[in-house]
Amino acid sequence: MGNESEQWTVENIGSQEGRVAIVTGANSGLGYYTSKALAMKGARVIMACRNSSRGEEARSRILEEGPTIDPEVWSLDLASMESIQAFTRSFISSNERLDLLINNAGLMAIPYHRTMEGFEMQFGVNHLGHFALSMHLWPLISATPESRIVNVSSAAHHFGKIRFEDIHWERSYSKWGAYGMSKLANLLFTRELSKKLKAAGSSVKVAAAHPGYADTELQAKGAKMKGSRIGAGSFNLVNRLVAQPAFMGALPSLYAATAEDVEQGGYYGPDGFMRMKGWPAPDRPNPKRMDDEVAGKLWVLSELLTGVKFPL
Repeated sequence: MGNESEQWTVENIGSQEGRVAIVTGANSGLGYYTSKALAMKGARVIMACRNSSRGEEARSRILEEGPTIDPEVWSLDLASMESIQAFTRSFISSNERLDLLINNAGLMAIPYHRTMEGFEMQFGVNHLGHFALSMHLWPLISATPESRIVNVSSAAHHFGKIRFEDIHWERSYSKWGAYGMSKLANLLFTRELSKKLKAAGSSVKVAAAHPGYADTELQAKGAKMKGSRIGAGSFNLVNRLVAQPAFMGALPSLYAATAEDVEQGGYYGPDGFMRMKGWPAPDRPNPKRMDDEVAGKLWVLSELLTGVKFPL
């Protein structure tokens, strides 16, 4: 996939007819382009969005492209275990399969906030919310042949550290430190789940992906939450000058979700300079951050905090 003749695009995605996909954070950026690509290939796409009105606007844009099956907007707030439970109860009661769960939604470098359960917001949404969502949906995922879970991480995992001694950043808060920790948690979750699936002989595949540096609303979100127009404008300017388009940033997630050669526990990102831009290719997480003991400890803590036990 590294040379021009092997550039992987949405055209390489095979027919998704008959498949059901959930994409979190589907109203903009990577989630929007991921949803659009899957819908255009025939999948029934559930656009799981916190803001339903923005989700409907995104859905309308996809409908203009003429998908085979109209995508659906479902309400999901990953900062609320009650919302996650309501979403999963409704989905499981009305569906018999789930082929793809793409855990895409995320917050980046925001001012200090807590979820409904009191978790630090970035760790709570980016990791714990998706952990709980995946576990609640497991009965359908495991019952669907060749199903996949894709966790969207980031190059920020390189500076991440799981602060078990202060997991909710109550003593001192670093917005970037918390983001890096949450993105490392995405990879450690992928690693530990992959290990459990292999041990169980499951046909379910879990993989992780990262978008490189993609032009999305994510970068300016923190500045907007602080009410800083200048800060948000600066991020938007840098994005236009440096970042690759959001549709390119979505390609590694789509590759992890649909390509035939995806490995159990694999990690995929852009193939260009410093892995910030380019076409999807296998990548490798920072080996100094991939610790099986830490992954196992995080898993146990995640079960404790979310109240969800993995059934395998």
